[in-house]
Amino acid sequence: MQQPLEDIKVLDLTHALAGPFCSTMLADYGAQVFKLEAYGAGDIARGWGAPLPGGETGYFTSLHRNKKDIEVNLKHPRGKEIFFSLIERCDVVVENFRVGTLEKLDLDYPRARARNPGIIYCSISGFGQDGPYRDRAALDLVVQAESGMMSVTGEAGGRPVRAGTSIADLTAGMYAAFGILAALRVRQRTGEGQALDVSMMDGQLSWLNTAIGNYLADGIVPGPMGTTYASLLPYQTFRTKTRDLALAVASEKLWKTFCPLIGCPELADDPRYRTNQDRVKNRDSLIPRLEQVFRARSYEEWEKLLVEAGVPVGAVNDFAQVVDHPQVKARRSLVEVDHPRAGRIRVVAPVVRMSATPGAVRTPAPALGEHTEEVLRDFLGLAPEAITGLRAAHAIGPSR
Repeated sequence: MQQPLEDIKVLDLTHALAGPFCSTMLADYGAQVFKLEAYGAGDIARGWGAPLPGGETGYFTSLHRNKKDIEVNLKHPRGKEIFFSLIERCDVVVENFRVGTLEKLDLDYPRARARNPGIIYCSISGFGQDGPYRDRAALDLVVQAESGMMSVTGEAGGRPVRAGTSIADLTAGMYAAFGILAALRVRQRTGEGQALDVSMMDGQLSWLNTAIGNYLADGIVPGPMGTTYASLLPYQTFRTKTRDLALAVASEKLWKTFCPLIGCPELADDPRYRTNQDRVKNRDSLIPRLEQVFRARSYEEWEKLLVEAGVPVGAVNDFAQVVDHPQVKARRSLVEVDHPRAGRIRVVAPVVRMSATPGAVRTPAPALGEHTEEVLRDFLGLAPEAITGLRAAHAIGPSR
């Protein structure tokens, strides 16, 4: 059966993480993605992360599967013409250059739209296409800081902490993919494309939505709380005899089940802890009591007891434990793919499980310029001598 996005063609001008995460989501569900890399340089992320055989990195190979790669000099007039020839045949452009870069190169949305009125032109940036911060360079760390995300991450009383993965990048990539699908739906009705402006900063504000709502309601500036949560209790990690345990008791029904289960039935009717609001208000007396209780047994003992009673609980796993996790294995959440240089590698599978048209990792991440000649020949219809001329003029990358 045809994949969901099989008839969609995407020109991918992205680099680093936010943009590539978006285009990979589209590629995983069938979109034909042409990754255009800068002539002579390529994506900066090719040098990021742990090395693999053949000069590849785990970072890059995990992110760019299912794409064809072309190396084009967008500063060269003939390279620009390749860009517009692709625009005429594609449905979507995704880019995350610094704001204004493509405008200076005469490759911005108005010019793209003049060649293809149906083009959906998605721009991802740190702070958006307008406003006083539009021209600022911004990587994930900067946006996590500016958005307030870091101010609520870490231990109470400590310094602000960056989240353990690049959530500002990944959030923006997810919203960009969502926006592209929405714009494609609009184009089905109107035949018209449009420009999309996706800001990493806006994405973080969206994820902080409830925390911002609380602040606007009570005026109290939230701070870091470690693994605890301001609105629920108990909702945090606890030390046991063997390893840390994550616990979430999110209803009064669960609280009444939980208290006798851990050997403290009196807590259920204690007026200080009877409701969630009571527990949140009196967390300073309740948490030390629970910490003492959980230290008395191993994680394995607590897990069996709590899981059987339907209380949400889990282990705090490291990556070695995650890749060997029984649930990860059962759902095939990591899949293998053969890479011509790195050999057989494992990558994270597409997340959304579709019963009739599932996403898939079909091809490995490409080498720089690996498909330049193929795309120019088969997609744009250029003759071999024309491709040779482009290569001689340094409008495209060398034969690899």
